[in-house]
Amino acid sequence: MSWFALDTWIVIVGILCAAACALPGCFLVLRKMSMMGDAISHAVLPGLALGFLLTGSRASFAMFIGAAVVGVLTAVFTQWVSSFGKVDRGASMGIVFTTLFAVGLLLIVRAADHVDLDPGCVLYGAIELTPLDTLFTITISGLSIAVPRAAVVLSAVFVFNALIVIVLFKELRISSFDPDLATTLGMKSSIMHYVLMAMVAVTTVASFEAVGSIIVIAMLIVPPVSAYMLTDRLSVMLPLSIVFGGLAAFLGHLGAITIPKLFGFDNTNTSGMIAFATGVLFILAWLFGPRYGLMARVGTKRSLHEPQVEG
Repeated sequence: MSWFALDTWIVIVGILCAAACALPGCFLVLRKMSMMGDAISHAVLPGLALGFLLTGSRASFAMFIGAAVVGVLTAVFTQWVSSFGKVDRGASMGIVFTTLFAVGLLLIVRAADHVDLDPGCVLYGAIELTPLDTLFTITISGLSIAVPRAAVVLSAVFVFNALIVIVLFKELRISSFDPDLATTLGMKSSIMHYVLMAMVAVTTVASFEAVGSIIVIAMLIVPPVSAYMLTDRLSVMLPLSIVFGGLAAFLGHLGAITIPKLFGFDNTNTSGMIAFATGVLFILAWLFGPRYGLMARVGTKRSLHEPQVEG
C-alpha cells in the first residue's frame, strides 16, 4: 500500500468534517430530530442556485450564504407547518424539503442549465479532490505545505460549532432533554432550537462539497448514536462522538485504498467507505457497549434467570 501526502489531507478533511458534524449531531439525536440534517441537505439547493445566479460562479461565498440561509429557513418552515398545520414533524420535514428541493431544480433548469452539476458529486462528494483545491501555502522547517480550502472551511465550522456548544452548553442540554423546563427557567427553548438548526445548516453546507449531501447524514447521526450507546453523560458523548467520526474517516479512507485491491478492483469512493466505517463502528458499539450493548443485556438477563444459591 502506498500512502502519499494527498492521502493525509483526505483523512484530515474527513476528520474535520466528522468533528464538525458530530457536535450538532449529538443534540439532533437527543431531540429525536435525526433526519433534519437530511431535510436541510436536500433543501439547500435553491440557495445554491440563487447564489450562482447572483454571482455567476459555482465557487462563491454567496452560494455558501444562500444555502445556509435556506437551510435555516427549512427548519423554520418545518416548525411552522408542524405547529400551525397540526402535522407530524416527520411529515412536515418531507413537505418542506421536497418543495424547496423542487424549487431548486426549477431554478437550475430555468436559469443555470448550462452549468455542469455532476449528480455523483452531489450524492457522495469529491473528498479525494479536496487536496487539489488549495487556499494558501505554509512553510514549516523549509517544507512548503499547500493547505486545502476544504480543510480551512471545515476547521472554521468546527471551531464555530465548538464555541456555540461551550458557551450555550447548559441551555442546549436542558432544552434538548426538557424544553418545557428550559422555558420555565427562562432559557427560550425555541431560540435554542433555531441556534441548533443554524449549526446544522452551516455544517451541512460546508460539508456538502467534501462528502456530498447524502453521506453527510451518516457523519451527523451515526457517530453520535455510537457514542450514545456507550455513555449517559452528554459531556462524554460529545468528545466520544468526535472520536468515532474521526476514526471512521481514517478507517474509511484506508479501506477505500486497500480493501478493493484484495478483490482485484481499483480504489473505491472514500466518502462511501467512511459511511460504511461509521456503520461498522456503530455495530461494535451496539454489540459490546458496557451498558446498552447487546452482549451486556444478554448477560444481565442470564444473571437474572440464574438460580440464587443461599448459604
